[in-house]
Amino acid sequence: MSVTVRYTCPHCDAVVSLERPPELTDRSVTTTTQPGWEYATPDDPNREEADGIAFVCGEDGPVTDLEGDPLEGCGRPFYLNFVRYEHGVELEPDPPTYGGPRFDFNA
Repeated sequence: MSVTVRYTCPHCDAVVSLERPPELTDRSVTTTTQPGWEYATPDDPNREEADGIAFVCGEDGPVTDLEGDPLEGCGRPFYLNFVRYEHGVELEPDPPTYGGPRFDFNA
């Protein structure tokens, strides 16, 4: 079973539709990739196993406006980010560098 899910391009507000399983782990749509995340293409049969899906507006299938009328799309990339865990902790989109230097300003 699958459901049709619609994603809006953050650059031009065009809408792309994609058939997905009903158990979604969607987190956000961004204009840039998340550091260290791996993205699948919309037609990749294993896309649900990636960290997200990379779209190119208007090039990965038909796009519409919010009312469903066909558009060309802007041709710019945008990214669907799934919920992701590292060591059992849910990571935020655009996460800070985990395990990096810490600055404690205790006097």
